[in-house]
This record gives sequence, structure tokens and C-alpha cells, in this order.
Amino acid sequence: MRCLRTFSKWLSAFSMVLAPTGLPVAMAGDDAKVTAVVTPTGGVDWPGIRQHMAITEGFAEFGFWGTDRSAYSNWTSHSNRLIPVYTFGTTGGAEGVDLNSYMGAKSPYRSEQAVLKMYGYVPDKTVRADADWMDQTNLFDLQQAAANAGKKYIFLVIFDGMDWQTTQAAAVWNRKSVTYTEGRGDGTFFQTYDAGGTSQFGYMVTSPHNEGTDVDVDAQTVKNPGGKMRGGYDPDVAGRFPWSTAPDPGYLISKGLETSPKHAYTDSSSSASSMTAGIKTFNGGVNVDATGVPVATIAHLVQEKGWRVGAVSSVPISHATPAASYAHNVQRDDYQDLTRDMLGLPSIQHPTQPLAGLDVVIGGGYGHKLKQADGVKAQGQNFVEGNVYLTEADLSKADVKNGGKYVTAVRTSGQPGRETLLAAAKTAAENNQRILGFYGNGAYNGHLPFQTADGHYDPALGKSGKAETYSKADLRENPVLSDMTEAALVVLARDGQPFWLMVESGDVDWANHDNNVDNSIGAVNSGDAAIRVITSWVEKNSNWNESLLIVTADHGHMLNLTKPELLVGPRK
Repeated sequence: MRCLRTFSKWLSAFSMVLAPTGLPVAMAGDDAKVTAVVTPTGGVDWPGIRQHMAITEGFAEFGFWGTDRSAYSNWTSHSNRLIPVYTFGTTGGAEGVDLNSYMGAKSPYRSEQAVLKMYGYVPDKTVRADADWMDQTNLFDLQQAAANAGKKYIFLVIFDGMDWQTTQAAAVWNRKSVTYTEGRGDGTFFQTYDAGGTSQFGYMVTSPHNEGTDVDVDAQTVKNPGGKMRGGYDPDVAGRFPWSTAPDPGYLISKGLETSPKHAYTDSSSSASSMTAGIKTFNGGVNVDATGVPVATIAHLVQEKGWRVGAVSSVPISHATPAASYAHNVQRDDYQDLTRDMLGLPSIQHPTQPLAGLDVVIGGGYGHKLKQADGVKAQGQNFVEGNVYLTEADLSKADVKNGGKYVTAVRTSGQPGRETLLAAAKTAAENNQRILGFYGNGAYNGHLPFQTADGHYDPALGKSGKAETYSKADLRENPVLSDMTEAALVVLARDGQPFWLMVESGDVDWANHDNNVDNSIGAVNSGDAAIRVITSWVEKNSNWNESLLIVTADHGHMLNLTKPELLVGPRK
């Protein structure tokens, strides 16, 4: 069936649909251009079909990426869109815990003094007396306020690159209809779950301190503080809501009209640092301020109070977002040093007094290797040839078998990833130890296999014109994000001690960079499954008075859904 599926999905001589019975059924209309296949639930894989047609034809009726409606794919980077925030365990909380502490009349964007404090300058057309939106840095404030107010368990779930439009695409597919056009919406678990009436919805600005800062990775210094383009947010040209159609779409990607201000859009390291360290910094910086000075994260602060802390990701363990949970560096691509900070090993930033290290580090990166010359270009003179993210020497140092602090679970030939990871987590919990999980697919930069919209693992063509393919071993030997989250909780929650956990669904961003709506929907649903693990744990072991869950994204992309109903069926 797998071979038939792969073959029939993308070869389109005439109009046929494989019905649940396996018999071909003729289709009428222009949608007969491609061959469709059956999903696990017996439906037709429309997101895969639409994505394939969009890439091969260069145009799609359901939507487009960028600012040019005439071409399906014309922008592959981030945007300055407002980003939704979903919180659980916040309604009616103390000042700083309830989301209304940062929204509406309390928006920092209504105050010039507050904006100056965030950015270090006052961006053009950014202070607004009628602003309703919060800022990314307020999520750090929220977490700190929650810890101070007596919350025992804090979860920060980041869908890298998932803006409102990306979420709607997944929700439309899940519901098999367009059920909303604004607001919180429904169609994913995190949209509909109300946490016993304690859930709230808001949205935030993600713009960085600046774009264009040059750094010296070996000296860990900033060469030109302030960079080349400053951040900010102008709602008159960007839109007042995450679901708004921007009056000047080019503004969102720093290519607006001459009458619009030029504000930088963020990258993942800057935006994640805003949420974990409460600072605006330059694109490329990890928990350092605009001048390169390291800043403590929420994980550091609560760890000093005796909390356990952890980070989990579907992409490499020291990519920008999981690295921002804990590490310090002026260069987000200095992966090996970022991993060292996360594991409490000597690093370029902390050579003689290493950080304490996270209690849980689980993610990808396995199998991705570089030679010395190529690695030095991004990571500096101390790059060690071999794995891009975790050197063999550092893995050995971290392992409890060699006197380290971590029970290690590494992708192993022939061994099921879920079972190896959960076994290691159980061992770590029983022996009061930490866990390091290292999985992924080296052929694709070390990330976990991409789940697609239909629940399979057979990505459609993306902007690159290529599609990833996975072996049975790739699928068997790797856990999924929900497995990683489950393992993290086994270790962190072993005895009722307070803990903080970041979970990143990083493959949303990889899919959106590739302008791949099929992969994007699958990634949203993969992350949604991880959230179910968290909420189930809270309901069984805690409650929403002592737990806080934040679900959000670090930034948006530029997916525009013009006829989202086509993601679930043929033209009417």
C-alpha cells in the first residue's frame, strides 16, 4: 500500500481517486489533474494534492506564500505578523499571571516609556494609544509572575513559525470545513481545550531589537551594536489582528511602500530569547542583549530556586528555540557550544564556570555531520569535526557511565525510538538523574521525520522541488514529539518537585520555509499531540491552580489562505 500510495499520489495522467474500497472513482472538473489517495481515516489527501499541484503549476487557488498572488511561492522567510497566544491556568490569576495584565488598556505599546524600555529606543509609529496587543517579552514576565505567585509547573510550548494562518490551515483540514475566519478558532486541541475555564487568548508583537548585527563568534562580541534595521510594529500597515490582511503586505517582510516604516522581522533566536529571557535582542543572538551581554533566562531563575528544567524539540537540540531555553551565545549557529551550555559543560561563553545544565535535553541532531573547514565557518575555531550539534567527546562527558550527569538515549539501529527513550527516562527517574535524548535523521539535518496532514510520513514537494523520503528504520528508530514530551515528564515530575519545560514543534517552521502546506499541517498536529500529553499530565497529577501552560509561536511566515475550503475538497 505504501508503494502504491507514493506512486499514485504524484503521477497524474488522468482523474482517479482511490476510494476506501481501493477501487478507482472518476472525478470531474479541473481537480481531476492529479491522482488522489486515501488517508488513514478513509478520506482523500487534499492537502498533499493541493501542495503538489501548487509546486508543479506555480499557482494555487487555495492560497500563496508571500505578497504576489500570481505565484504560489514568492517568500520563504519570516514575517512581522502579530502572533496568537493561548494560555491555560491564567484566568483570574494574580497580576502578571492573568493575560489581561498585558492586553488592552495594559498593553505596553500604549506607553512610550514601556516601549523605550523594551527596545532601548522608540520605533517609528509603534506607540499607539489604542494598542491591544502584548509583546513577546511579556511571556517572560508571565512565567516569572506565575513562579512568584506559587505555580509549581510551567510549560512553554512553541510552534516555531506557526502564525494564525498556519493554524487555520490545520484547523480547516482537521474539521473538514472552514469554521472560523477570526479570533481563537477551533480545529486543534489547543484551540478548543479550556483547562477548566482558565484558558485565555491574546496576540503579541514579535519584532526584534534589530536585524544586521555582526558578531565575532570566537571572541563572543558584537561588532556593530544596533545593527542595520531596527524593530517595531505599525498596525496601520501591518494590521491590528493576527488574522488581518495587511494594508501593506510588503511591510511585514521589511519590503513595504516608501510611506511605510522599515521594521525588521524577527528570527527564531531573537524571538525565543524574548520569551525566555525577557529581552529584545538582535537576530542571531541567543539570550544576550543587543550589546552581546548574557542575560539569565526563566529556566536559570527558577533553577536557582530548586526547580528542575528541561527542553524538548522535534528539530536539533541546539537549534535556536531549544537553545534559547538556557544557552548564551552571540551566534545562533554555534551549535556545539550551545549544546555545551545546555548540558552544563565548558563552552565558549562559560569556559571556566559552566552553567548548571538542564535536567532534560531531548531532541534531534543525530547523524548530521560536517568536516572541520565547513563547521568553522559558522561555529568558530573550536568546532570539532563530526556531528554538528553534539560532539562525541561531549556526549561521552555527559553520560553517567563516564561520570557525567545524564542517562543517554541515542538513536540505535534496530531499536524502537519510543521504547529506548522511555526506558532511559525511567532509569533516570529511578536513579534521580538527568536525561539526554539524541535522535533524528542525518540525511535531513537531523530533524525527526515530518508527519504530513494525513498522518503519514511521506512529505509532498516543497519550494525546493524535492520531497523527503524516510526508511522504515527512520520511522521505527525515532520517537515522535509527544513521546519526547512524555519522557521529559517522567524525569521532571518524578517526585513532585517544581519544574519548567519548553516543548518546541520545530518542524512547522521547516515546513513553512519550504512553502509546504502539507508538511505544515502535519507539524501542527504533531505538536498538538504533545500538548495533549501535557494537559493529561496536569489533569492526572496537578491542577490549573498550580500549573501554567503557554502555547504560542515565535514568529509568522507569509501563508495567505484565499480559499481555505479547497484544502478539504474539490471545487464546487
